[in-house]
Order: sequence, then structure tokens, then C-alpha cells
Amino acid sequence: MITNPTPQRSLRGHQPQRPSQRTAITSGYVAHLATRLTERDRWLARMLYEHRVLTTHQIVEMAWPSVRAANLRLLRLYRWRLIDRFQPFVTYGTAPMHYVLDLAGASLLAREDGLDLRDLDYRHDRATGIAYSLHLAHTVGTNGFFSALVARSRRPDTTGQLTAWWSESRCARHFGDIVRPDAYGLWHEHSPVPAALEWFLEFDFGTERPDRLGRKLTGYAKLAATTGITTPVLVWVPTARREARIRRALAAALTDLDDPSLVPVATSSADFLDGQDNAPTAARWQPLDVRQPSTRRLHLAELARAWPHLAPLGSSSSDPAQASGDMTDGLLPPSPLPPAPSDRRPQR
Repeated sequence: MITNPTPQRSLRGHQPQRPSQRTAITSGYVAHLATRLTERDRWLARMLYEHRVLTTHQIVEMAWPSVRAANLRLLRLYRWRLIDRFQPFVTYGTAPMHYVLDLAGASLLAREDGLDLRDLDYRHDRATGIAYSLHLAHTVGTNGFFSALVARSRRPDTTGQLTAWWSESRCARHFGDIVRPDAYGLWHEHSPVPAALEWFLEFDFGTERPDRLGRKLTGYAKLAATTGITTPVLVWVPTARREARIRRALAAALTDLDDPSLVPVATSSADFLDGQDNAPTAARWQPLDVRQPSTRRLHLAELARAWPHLAPLGSSSSDPAQASGDMTDGLLPPSPLPPAPSDRRPQR
């Protein structure tokens, strides 16, 4: 017989105290919160607004020196309602914490840019709703591709830098009537030969039919003909076997185009350099040329020289922001690289 049952309150884990949703969007609270934040905190809020969700691992490799330091700061930002968090269920092991923008963070960003919260098209239930979205793994995978590039840009021995990273939603706003890439990136290589490469990313999880992915090249060709800007398309797939199938479908789609040079394509698989330097900048990219097939793998920066017909990125005609029109909707895309550490410690 049980004579001393466990109280219900003892079955609940400790939850940090947080302001209510109504308090988090008041001017007084946001003004008080602004005195506690560093430039890195504000950068993280803008990255979460742009890219919807980032995991602890991605945040650490982009902006923090260690997991412990990141967790301590992220917990404080969570208590202040700058960010919110959730932890997906996985069959084996434990999933990392996933972070999204919270109400106080959205209100802060809107006020910093002289906007109203409704101008950001932000809703807290929509931000946290990605936890139940069927696109969560795809979004996290795409963001992991670019967070690895940010991490490579911050290394002391780096020779290049990621200078632009647009989310899927931003690409959809500017190019969605023609094509919907998963992301847009711009990489500048400084040595040994200065080069720059911009690209659209197609992040494939093996759930899409190869011929359907091939049909997307028609949209990219139409975009290049409309804007006058030829932008390469990089296709990232999970396995080498999947890559071979995708390349056959893409080659067939290219031959059906009136001008295949409008859509330069290169592919790579996640397991190509398993156990080695698996960064997206490594020599893993194989350009697709139906006229002169080649098995040579190139570094990310070398792709800029693989297609000599591409216009130099220094010209105004190669600026996708100008080609897509006005960029005043919502916030401007944040810099992919975090700001330098601040000398002044924020108030607690």
C-alpha cells in the first residue's frame, strides 16, 4: 500500500520564469531588454528571423567559442523572451535544442528598424509551429549547410568568406513567381587566386523524384533569361548513389533547354568525404556538362572558374538584390558572420 504518494508538482521539471506575451511586446520591456543585449545577441535574433530555426550546434559553430558558453547565454536570452526553443523527438539519442525568434526579439528588431511588429509578418505561433512542420528537417539541413560555411569563414587559416546568405522565404519573395530555391549564397575567395561565386542551393533529402528536381532547371533558365544574370545551381544530396541518379535526371533536363549555359549545375553528396574535411568548401563539387563529361571534383571557389561565361560579380548586373526589385519588405538580410566580441559587458 502506498502511504506517501509523490505530489503532482514534483513530477514537473523546473521551468525558467519568463515574461508574459503581453509584457514581452511592451515598449518599456523592450527598452529595458535592449540595455542587456550584446551585438552578437542582436545578430542572433536577426538570423533567427531570417532563417526561422537554428540548432545549438549551428549557433555554436557560427558564433560561440564553446557549447557551455553558448548554452549559458541562450538560456538567459530564452528567459528574456528574445528567443524561444523546442526539442524534437528522435527515436535514438537526444535531439539538440532548436531555437526560434520570440516575441520580445521580434519587437526589438522592429523598433530598431523603425517598423511596427505587424510589418515583420511575425506571429509567435507560426514561429514555434515549425516544430511540427514536415519541413523542419529540410530547413535545419539547409541551415546546417550554410552554418558550416560561416564556421569555415571564421577559422584563422581561412582563405575565403561567406558574404551573403538568403533564406528560402526571402528567395521566394524575390524569385518565387519563377523558381523557389532553398537558399542563396555568395562566397568570396581571397587567395591564392581571388574569386567570387554566387549560387542557388537545392538541398535534397532523397524524398523528391529525380525528374521533378530536373524540371526545376526550366525555372532557373527562365530566371536567368529574365534578369540577365546567370546564377549557378548547387545540388546537395545525401548519398553518392542518389547523386548519380540526380545527375542523370539533370543532364536530361539540360539537353531539353534551348540554352543549357543559362543554368550551370554542380552536385555533391553528404557522404562523399565521410570521415574527412566534409565542409561545403572542400573539393567535392562535380560540375555537370553534358557536352564534356568530367569526373573531377572541385573546391567551392574553383567553381567560379569552371564556368568562364559567368559575368564578374563586381558588375552591377550581377547583384540579385537589384534584379529582384525593392528590398524594403521586412528586414534586410543580416550578415552571415557574427560581429566581433563586444568590450562592454551588458547589464544583467
